Amino acid sequence: MASKAKTDVSGKGVLPATVLVGFAEALAAPEVVWSLVDAGFHVVAFTRKGKRSALGHSHHAVCHEVTPPEVDLQAAISDMHSLMASLNATEGGTPHVLFPLDDTAVALCALVQPGLPWHLAGPHGSSAELALNKCVQTQAARDAGFKVPNTAIARTADDLYNFVATESFPIILKPAECVPIRQGRVVGCRKWICANRGELEHAITEWAERIPLLVQPFIVGTGEGLFGLATPDGIKAWSAHRRLRMMNPQGSGSSACVSQAVSAELTSKVEELLTKAKWRGLFMIELLHDNAGNTWFMELNGRPWGSMALSRRQGFEYPAWHVKLAIEQNSPLDMAVSPTPGMVCRHVGREFMHLLFVLRGPKSMALTSWPSFWKTLANVLRVRREDAVYNWRPEDLKVFLADCYYTVHGNLFKSRN
Repeated sequence: MASKAKTDVSGKGVLPATVLVGFAEALAAPEVVWSLVDAGFHVVAFTRKGKRSALGHSHHAVCHEVTPPEVDLQAAISDMHSLMASLNATEGGTPHVLFPLDDTAVALCALVQPGLPWHLAGPHGSSAELALNKCVQTQAARDAGFKVPNTAIARTADDLYNFVATESFPIILKPAECVPIRQGRVVGCRKWICANRGELEHAITEWAERIPLLVQPFIVGTGEGLFGLATPDGIKAWSAHRRLRMMNPQGSGSSACVSQAVSAELTSKVEELLTKAKWRGLFMIELLHDNAGNTWFMELNGRPWGSMALSRRQGFEYPAWHVKLAIEQNSPLDMAVSPTPGMVCRHVGREFMHLLFVLRGPKSMALTSWPSFWKTLANVLRVRREDAVYNWRPEDLKVFLADCYYTVHGNLFKSRN
């Protein structure tokens, strides 16, 4: 386990602080922990009971199990309260920070509502609603001047049929809530891309009207991300990336991405959106750049993103800055970092899965530009000396190996269901 902090993240003064992060299974968890450890923080993690994670193999954080919110949300909240009380008893007299790493953790931590000596380094109140409700996000983005696809909310199959009657195919269906909660637990729901009525009817059967869906035209394009840190003095530490490959070309997180220049036109819109929302801390705006040159708003993430490795390789220590800001909003932060356009970062396990997804082929006729396997293989194998990889730290090598294994094993196992 890492030792307690001796200095704060700006290198000035004494600030012993404990940071409780989770869920440990989050893709960005190792990079977040390393950022915090390198800044001098003492890190503890919470993980779903019975769930293995790459972070569980790290030398820098001990993982404590809590009831999965997907099983019993109230029990998960109770377990969190017990864990935090235990840390209060063993680490009393120092600042404590609760730092959610994925959407489910954002929802859980907002419900836990920690009191002093705890600080919540994550969205709460109206900010949590913005982070977790795609309907609220799309309206806020439209008000801020972003291009937003025509959007509807579907609660019944008739709502979907009415949408395609006016918009036509192809369409994409995804949960309107990032963390749907039903009957005292968090429930999951996949996304669907539908190219015709037959595919839509199949999606409707699987969906079974369980939760509201966000419905939009399916737009072909390249995913982009815009990142920063919202402080009392405005948004700082801007950076951006573009997806080179998604793990699943049908739609998923990236397996490889490249840093790129930050667009001034887009930053002004982000500033308007987040200023109106009184947002604090790190954020990611997910965008889609289509073949006609339009940039569309997709979603806002209010927690660490999957490509945190790429940000950190450029010197953007968003997790450490975020925690310091949560402890003391007006504290000076050393964020004198400039983006490095053209830096590539890859997730080895996801790159392998990308090849398998390409080989399997598309699941919807809407995907008319499916990648060539042999061209994809050549691209994946074309590795430059300066390329970086996700979750790589030589003295914590087991994390990288476990991450690769769990990524491949988890996806292959899931594909059998």
